[in-house]
Amino acid sequence: MTTATGSGDGGQRIAKWIARAGICSRREAERLIAQGRVDVDGAAPEGPGVVVDDPTRIAVDGERLAPPEPTRLFRYHKPAGRIVAERDPEDRPTIYADLPAEMPRVVPVGRLDVASEGLLLLTNDGELKRSLELPATGWIRRYRARVYGDVDEAALAKLANGVTIDGVQYGGIKASLDNRSGANAWLSISLREGKNREVRRVLAHLGLRVNRLIRVAYGPFQLGSLKPARIAEVPPKVLAEQLGLPMPADAHIGQAKPKPEPTKPNAHRRRRS
Repeated sequence: MTTATGSGDGGQRIAKWIARAGICSRREAERLIAQGRVDVDGAAPEGPGVVVDDPTRIAVDGERLAPPEPTRLFRYHKPAGRIVAERDPEDRPTIYADLPAEMPRVVPVGRLDVASEGLLLLTNDGELKRSLELPATGWIRRYRARVYGDVDEAALAKLANGVTIDGVQYGGIKASLDNRSGANAWLSISLREGKNREVRRVLAHLGLRVNRLIRVAYGPFQLGSLKPARIAEVPPKVLAEQLGLPMPADAHIGQAKPKPEPTKPNAHRRRRS
């Protein structure tokens, strides 16, 4: 069944509205539409490209979208052992267990694997998430890595030219030795792409085992002194300066203490998949 939708001022594609609401990415929204889980005014849309002038006309799994909120971005210090997902089949703790009750529904910008720690950006805007993850954005991700093994500084320097491992091409990586302590060493790593487990795989290719990996920056946003499992909102002024986004002056949340892990994620923060 199809539905006619408005396309006047303020109209956007259905998938974009869903992503903007922070439910999921635009690509995931397109899958929801294909699965018949989305309707507009009670009828199935012809496809993700249909333009709708008001997001409240759209429902996902029977739940209507709320009017769009101002874009917000948060810095979160992910501890090692947290899963960057809504739910985990093995019932391991997820990042959502740390988020305070007053948080809006948010999605992560990129990923950190379960053993990694450090800065993870969270946003209520799926379109912003998509934009910040694109390699074309050119934002540098910076890490500190503690490694076990013999560090060859000449081999580290060659990573700046890129490397191919098991058929996967990795772009230029800036890597340098900070210090050594016995068989362990600390490295500083900077890269732009951030492919799945890129740092670990590239360093393993050099014979180094990563036993601690901390992301300290994502573009202009820094981990700084943010404590593990804490979260702090990026001030509206900083968002406006870095991203060119208009932000309300009162959009602010300070550092939040970790809270007990719930047995189930709060419904208002669930991300459909």
